[in-house]
Amino acid sequence: MANRLMQGTWQWIQPTHEMRDEVLALLSDADLAFSPGGSNMKLGELIREWGEIEHAYTEGFKTFKQDFDYRHPDPTIATSSDRLKTWLKALDADMAATVEAYTDAEVDSKPIMRPGDYPAAIDMQINIYLQALLIFLSKLTVFLRAANKPLPPAIVDWIG
Repeated sequence: MANRLMQGTWQWIQPTHEMRDEVLALLSDADLAFSPGGSNMKLGELIREWGEIEHAYTEGFKTFKQDFDYRHPDPTIATSSDRLKTWLKALDADMAATVEAYTDAEVDSKPIMRPGDYPAAIDMQINIYLQALLIFLSKLTVFLRAANKPLPPAIVDWIG
């Protein structure tokens, strides 16, 4: 039987990952080079950053210590839609397996130490991650609108 995280918050995380995948399905490698102006960040770099954050949270769920120092070893991954898709799918599977492996007793008893020596219960940590995903979807919406790209219907319904 799945733990309460998989029965609860994960039911929001999985479709959020799927919305990201819907965006990636619309993008070419050339689209990843788009920058909305006023920033040096390109669309592909924003999506790479999503993966770096997901990796950081997964490692936090594994080690019970959260840090955000991880950077993908090959920054050029941000230039390839196919490579981003493959990497993000692997990250999604790793996080799902990690979270699913918890027992409800572990969810209740093992805090994750966040930066600034702030302990977060596992169920709080997964909710913080969900909020980070929604922030990334909002950023993606800004980039896509600035690039005159269509928004997938699920993003319109969830983010606006």
